[in-house]
Amino acid sequence: MDKKAMLGPKVRRLRRDHGLTQAQMAEQLGISPSYLNLIEHNQRPVTVPLLLKLGQQFGVDLQSFAEDEESRLVAGLREVFADPLFDGSDIKNQDFRELAAVAPTLGQAVVALYRAFRTSRDDLQTLSERVADREKLHLVQTSSFPQDEVRDLFQAHSNHFAELEAAAEELWQEGRLEKGDLYRGLTDYLLNNHSVRVRLLPSDIMGYAVRRFDRHGRRILLSEMLAPSGRNFQLACQIALLRHRDLLNRIVESSGLTGDEARRLARIGLANYFAAAVVMPYARFWEAANQVRYDIEILRRRFDASFEQVCQRLTTLQRPGAKGVPFFLMRVDSAGNVSKRFSGAGFHLARFGGGCARWIVYEAFRTPGKIHSQLAQMPDGTTYFSIARTVVKAGGGFRSPPQQFAIALGCDLQHAAQITYADGVDLENTEAATPIGVNCRLCPRLDCSQRAFPPLNHRLIVDENLRGLSPYLFAPPAGE
Repeated sequence: MDKKAMLGPKVRRLRRDHGLTQAQMAEQLGISPSYLNLIEHNQRPVTVPLLLKLGQQFGVDLQSFAEDEESRLVAGLREVFADPLFDGSDIKNQDFRELAAVAPTLGQAVVALYRAFRTSRDDLQTLSERVADREKLHLVQTSSFPQDEVRDLFQAHSNHFAELEAAAEELWQEGRLEKGDLYRGLTDYLLNNHSVRVRLLPSDIMGYAVRRFDRHGRRILLSEMLAPSGRNFQLACQIALLRHRDLLNRIVESSGLTGDEARRLARIGLANYFAAAVVMPYARFWEAANQVRYDIEILRRRFDASFEQVCQRLTTLQRPGAKGVPFFLMRVDSAGNVSKRFSGAGFHLARFGGGCARWIVYEAFRTPGKIHSQLAQMPDGTTYFSIARTVVKAGGGFRSPPQQFAIALGCDLQHAAQITYADGVDLENTEAATPIGVNCRLCPRLDCSQRAFPPLNHRLIVDENLRGLSPYLFAPPAGE
């Protein structure tokens, strides 16, 4: 933990949330009101002893309170202003940092406003394309994309929901579930407690569905194409929707999501979280992960789970007093589309636009099924260790082929020694790390041969007599 953490805005929000004046909070912390005022304006650091007092007096989780939200907000603002819309703006990195430090709520509002703008722009482009074809006018949709809202909900909770973890542990006790025979235990629980039977059906009957709940017939229909791990997961997911709908609704309603689609997606995401917590119970999974040093192959066999399920579960190990390595995760398809994203450990995943072609997640498609590892360094010098591997989602036969994705899982360099995949890697030699960036518009590396777009704040030089490593030549930013 940084002994000189500048956490002024967080301290100010904490004080206001408790309805305290500066004098009242200063008295509880044993400091002067003037010193607290300096802290709130980022003119004095929050030292470790003072941080401990904040934890004791106000019951805050110290690790989450000390997390560098400011850096994440700065990264988000950089992405926003990397849009060509702002090409003429003379905005410096210092401007982003000052806004994030002095007015973080305003900075978050800017990011949210830009997200709404991007959604509207994408909708307008889609509308234009469809209006151009009069035969497709009836297909026009005016709804926005709710996925980003739901991802932000999980990000705000650090991908950990204590109430759902407790509910999953309760199911193990109430249903008398047994390790090694989870499928039978879940089917018995559904029959005995909800009068619901489970049936496996051929793929030609299920079609594209892998699970369908027949409310009137009180049946859960599962596709034969599901692997055993998938069957357990889907049954646990349905139990969440049957047994804990009120809990799911309470979390969703308190999240501030806008629109029915976002709320439905969030409810499904939370049910999936519950299912993962049932298949891989927190305490047992956390102990095993530490014991085998996060060896995913061992964990998937021990808990009868898929590679992707284990990776995603590893990102949820944030229980106070029993935390695992803070991982980040991303899932992409071969076209670079991101379908899952969790930015733990301060790793800045692109929110608006594509990622970095140098990152190992795209290399995984070259050798399917093999685990790749990489030491990568961002332009600010922060170094991360990550692994990547392809996974295959079962299809529905010849006419519905399997889907292939690449999963990337990583952490900050300081945690890499805890992971078995880092054995043999010289973690001290950061000079050997692969230089990567968030995306081309935000990356200042002018010597990158895989650059697809010019970087922000660099003027493009067009010289027909000169060809460099990349298609672009640049002048330095104004003032340098």
